[in-house]
Amino acid sequence: MFAPGQEQLSKEQIKAGEIQASQTVRSAVAGAIMLYLSPFAVDFVKKFL
Repeated sequence: MFAPGQEQLSKEQIKAGEIQASQTVRSAVAGAIMLYLSPFAVDFVKKFL
């Protein structure tokens, strides 16, 4: 696209890249939520025990 002579990606390759990017974003969001909630979970377990 930006480099001369670079080959074009097929529709399947573009779709695979979109799926991979979507999974990466979802796992990053899930990890951020888990990291945010982990101190609350540790405090809950300490109070429970």
